[in-house]
Amino acid sequence: MPPFLNHIVSFLLLLIIIGSLLVIITDERDSGKKISWILVIVFIPVAGIILYIMFGFDIRRSREYNTRKRDFLKFFHSRSDAGTRHVLFGNYAAQKVRPEYQELITLLSKSNGTSVTDNNSIEIITSGKRKFEALTQDILNAKHHIHVEYFLFKKDRGSKMIKQLLMQKAKEGVKVRFIYENIANINIRPKYYKEMRKAGVEVVSFTDPKFSIFRLSALLNYRNHRKIVVIDGTVGYTGGMNISDDYFIRWRDTHMRITGNAVASLQYSFINTFINAGGKIEEGLKPYFPEQKKRAGNDILMQIVPDQPDDRWPILQMGTIWTVEHSRDYIYIQTPYFVPPEPLLMALKAAALKGTDVRLMLPQKPDSIYMGPANRAYYKECLEAGIRIYEWTGTFIHSKTIVSDDYLSVIGSANMDFRSLEINYEVNSFIYSKDIALANKAIFFKDMEKCREVTLRQWNQRPWYSKMGQHVMQLFAPLL
Repeated sequence: MPPFLNHIVSFLLLLIIIGSLLVIITDERDSGKKISWILVIVFIPVAGIILYIMFGFDIRRSREYNTRKRDFLKFFHSRSDAGTRHVLFGNYAAQKVRPEYQELITLLSKSNGTSVTDNNSIEIITSGKRKFEALTQDILNAKHHIHVEYFLFKKDRGSKMIKQLLMQKAKEGVKVRFIYENIANINIRPKYYKEMRKAGVEVVSFTDPKFSIFRLSALLNYRNHRKIVVIDGTVGYTGGMNISDDYFIRWRDTHMRITGNAVASLQYSFINTFINAGGKIEEGLKPYFPEQKKRAGNDILMQIVPDQPDDRWPILQMGTIWTVEHSRDYIYIQTPYFVPPEPLLMALKAAALKGTDVRLMLPQKPDSIYMGPANRAYYKECLEAGIRIYEWTGTFIHSKTIVSDDYLSVIGSANMDFRSLEINYEVNSFIYSKDIALANKAIFFKDMEKCREVTLRQWNQRPWYSKMGQHVMQLFAPLL
């Protein structure tokens, strides 16, 4: 290449680097994330810029996504009846929640407007075998519709059995709608979904397939990490378990089977995603939101909270921080990935320092090579603040739960990391119930029997190369 062309290319590259750095610096997101991206671009300029285009854009203020949100609201309000809207947005049950949690309810309702529901019954599921058995039975009993949305829906034995049941019900005339996540299931060939469509299942992929730089970034970076099933508008499933034998057989996870008014909130979230992914519902929505039967003793209060990067605020992160800050006696947390944004990390440390019993439970053996050092990069400062850390010694624990002060429980899909709390489409359930909290607390203590506690003295004695690896991972933690 002639020397003058070299100078031109170098000058253009310099302009692109400077432009990229200016975009990052003027971004209003977390400073730690900005510093991580700057480091990537400085050390590997060309690849770093490409990675930033693919994974770094913030879409919370995107006009396109805001337009989609408005369009869905118009669609929903034109197709739903007043009774359905009252259950979802009427705020009628919030007054039943203890006064000290009213702020949290208001905060969480900023995501999509849905509030607390009553008349709910919950089965907490900690066995993959139990989830498989209950889900297959509910699918077989379906009469009107089955709505399925999963981050992972694999091709192993258990997954294929669920798939066959969905196809069978579609052939029987039941409306079966299925949302699959593009990148997470990239190894599954189109034939897998063609078989489902041929049987009558309405299958849509999560991300808009139309190409642009913006959509490419969204396609590669913004994952639909939710796990939702709604059957006949009366039974719902949500939590941490995907559809695969890892969850059905091998791993420890937490899920829920829900009946009652909260199912309407799960349904609302599913239909929102389905429509925005290109699916169509031609008929009115009333059959999808049936009136729930009132059952004696089933009055658990819960708030289904979907979070997504096209909302203005990271509601699940804010709700988690509020929960930590307002815990008085204890807060016990299970998460497979612990790479917390700085405000959440500070809240956890402050809670422990003020005397709250803060405990974290994480896997001793993560499911990926880099997540072990990433999780442990935060151990030292947590331990120094008085947070107790327990590592699960079994195969792998994928549970994402919080329980606090014998009243509030959180069970959902979101991990305690940047990706779940800032980037992914997630859904968590906030449950205001002493009985459910005591059940979750008992589950936590039962799980502790299979854990080893990490102490500060032991942690300070780890090898130097472990310390170095953890420090390096902490630099890039916001990008994981």
